Amino acid sequence: MITRIREVRRARKMTLQDVADRCTPPTTPQTIGRLETGTRTVSVGWLNRIGKALGVEAGDLVKLPDREDVPIAATLETDGARAPRREGVVIPPQPEPGVVAVTVSAGIGDYRSGDELWCQRIAPEDFGRAMNRDVLIPRPAGRFMFGRLIGREEGKLHILPLGAGQRQSVTADPPWMAVATRLIRGL
Repeated sequence: MITRIREVRRARKMTLQDVADRCTPPTTPQTIGRLETGTRTVSVGWLNRIGKALGVEAGDLVKLPDREDVPIAATLETDGARAPRREGVVIPPQPEPGVVAVTVSAGIGDYRSGDELWCQRIAPEDFGRAMNRDVLIPRPAGRFMFGRLIGREEGKLHILPLGAGQRQSVTADPPWMAVATRLIRGL
């Protein structure tokens, strides 16, 4: 079986030690290196462990004959586009559990018509992690509030809408919130 473990690890900018530490249970960097090079046989169990450590599906770690890889042709830096230092591929986004999407039908703030936002749902005890991030908050009667979380006090959340000249809104004790984590935009 031909694996893409090394390519995915490098695309994620992780070391062998990083992957080994994130495996459950943890393993050694030497074991990850042997699995990458084919010195050690890769089982489905190992693919699942390494995939979880890298934040991808196990199937993303295997080269399939009917799936086309997207090679990295260049890296864009402050002084222009350059050839990559080593060959690599990009990993297509895979939704994690709890991800919801927001589609943009009219441009507002940093978002353009046609954009898709992937948002990770979080529980009330994790709302502090969302400060100064764009969030989606459910409201009664199937409505939602979307904007930048700018304050949190005593169960109340202060949201700054994205449109120019709009005033902040306050909502109390929502059951969940979703934090924008990925922007998908066609060019």
